[in-house]
Amino acid sequence: MAITATLVKTLRERTGAGMMECKKALTETDGDIEAAIENMRKSGQAKAAKKAGRIAADGVITQAISDDQQRGVLLEVNCETDFVAKDANFTSFAHTITQRALQTGVTDVEQLMALPLHDGEDTTVEVTRQALVAKLGENLQVRRIAQHQASGSLAGYQHGVRIGVLVDYSGGETTLGKDLAMHVAASNPLCISEDQVPSSVLDKEREIATAQAESSGKPANIVGKMVEGRLRKYLAEITLLSQAFIKEPGTSVTKLLKQQQASVHSFTRFEVGEGIQKKTENFHDEVMAQAAAVNG
Repeated sequence: MAITATLVKTLRERTGAGMMECKKALTETDGDIEAAIENMRKSGQAKAAKKAGRIAADGVITQAISDDQQRGVLLEVNCETDFVAKDANFTSFAHTITQRALQTGVTDVEQLMALPLHDGEDTTVEVTRQALVAKLGENLQVRRIAQHQASGSLAGYQHGVRIGVLVDYSGGETTLGKDLAMHVAASNPLCISEDQVPSSVLDKEREIATAQAESSGKPANIVGKMVEGRLRKYLAEITLLSQAFIKEPGTSVTKLLKQQQASVHSFTRFEVGEGIQKKTENFHDEVMAQAAAVNG
């Protein structure tokens, strides 16, 4: 039976194992998913597979920059709880694979997981992850990676372990890069300038602003002016160049860059868990449901 990408994806979703491990397991069972899962459990991947369905929305953001400031990487590694996020074994794993990513230049998670954890070793990053799942008792996932090749120079900023930023910039004083990265961490701009704002984002914001303005009962010409005013304010809030510089609120980022004859080429900002749908527990509803089951 042909081992398709869809089949591998399905097995990954059910077990939490890496792509190469899933493909190998399916090849050995001629595409039988249930048999592949059973074999993976027997071979020591059982604990990782059982925990793979849990939502891992906590964790750390790690970063690494080359000595010449020309290459950099951001990585998000997730776990289930803040407790494990602070565990030395977990943080050591995250920092080790971040350095590995910088060293090898891998551009996606699948490539990273298939690498040996250290040069000259057979143990892969994925096998190490599975062993850590068994040791710490939580679902652990390497969620995403961003590699940077600088047009100018790279600077980074880390806000605790939850937010990491890399900024590619040129010119300015020696502290400018870190200041810009700190600003991006705090202000979370969507993009550098207004011309980079996706039309879909702008259209949606215009739709919202129009509905709000029309509800005021003002004449159409006034409504139009209100909408445009709100859009200008929105763009100033989400674009880096228009934002007030975090360390000097009276100065815009544009003005700061002009003062230092500098420019920003790109930036990447990672925050732990963004975009992950976290499961919310309602203890009251859970108790009531259990009581109803008992009484029913």
